[in-house]
Amino acid sequence: MTPEQLQSIAFRWFETFNNKELEKLLSLYDDEAEHFSPKLKIHQPETNGLVIGKEAMRTWWQDAFDRLPSLYYKVKSLTANSDRVFMEYIRQVENEDDMLVAEVLEVRNGKIISSRVYHG
Repeated sequence: MTPEQLQSIAFRWFETFNNKELEKLLSLYDDEAEHFSPKLKIHQPETNGLVIGKEAMRTWWQDAFDRLPSLYYKVKSLTANSDRVFMEYIRQVENEDDMLVAEVLEVRNGKIISSRVYHG
């Protein structure tokens, strides 16, 4: 894929996430995709921060949308090559400090196969 195609996937990811369109968000992922996040490790310690498959991601994100109705990601930068996009964004939640986040989406055949979140 071209970097422009990968950036397009990333912009759709932000749009669907910020609009809480869970099924559209999940449609960007491969059925067996993996998602790693330090927040997962905190809220679901049994996962050790990693969930695999759309059902596990659906459960995780629905919980986040329910717990944090004001959750919003503001894009700072996107950098893409032939198979991944590096995203920097600001996590904003009402009554919480903003948090700078980095996330890598690995893409194969037009679907996200892996997403890894990094923050302090």
